[in-house]
Amino acid sequence: MKFSKSILAVIVFALTLGVMPEMSKAQTSIGASYEIRDEEPQNGFGLRLEREILQKLPIVNLSLRGHFSYFNEDISYDNRTYSTDITNYDYGLAAVGGVSLGLLSPYVGLGLGASTLDVSRDNLPSGSPLDEDNDDSAIYWNGFVGAKVSPIPMIKPFVEYRFEDVSNYSDELSDIQNSNGRLIFGVSLAF
Repeated sequence: MKFSKSILAVIVFALTLGVMPEMSKAQTSIGASYEIRDEEPQNGFGLRLEREILQKLPIVNLSLRGHFSYFNEDISYDNRTYSTDITNYDYGLAAVGGVSLGLLSPYVGLGLGASTLDVSRDNLPSGSPLDEDNDDSAIYWNGFVGAKVSPIPMIKPFVEYRFEDVSNYSDELSDIQNSNGRLIFGVSLAF
């Protein structure tokens, strides 16, 4: 009788462990970033939402990311009579692959996106070949490399360099250089 009660206790315990939800690592993260690039406007802000896929892989992390960046600057020129207000925002989707090496997780990614550039010029001289207001949108591809650190499991500071090719803006915006890369510093909250 004692033996059957012991076996019954072990079976109940094993079933309880099997039914209890397994602790898992965070699968979704939302982040904010500060972004720097060489072209005008040089400084901007970004948001990202990332979701892990294929969580069963032991060291490799695969995820999908949506991102949005916003840049704005009002530029006054010393040798020109007009000023230019440039607003650039872009958004896109990317596939991300990385590895977990303890606290450090390096990653690489590749994606597609769309960029919109709005240019407004004030005080243009009469007869100027430039338009007062121009805007254009373009499709681009991007690649990036970065690393995140996990000192606390929920909070993940990161640094990233993103290269992108936005080469199909219209000719009217040829005096505004297109960005081809940016350095990104940010923090993600994983849940």
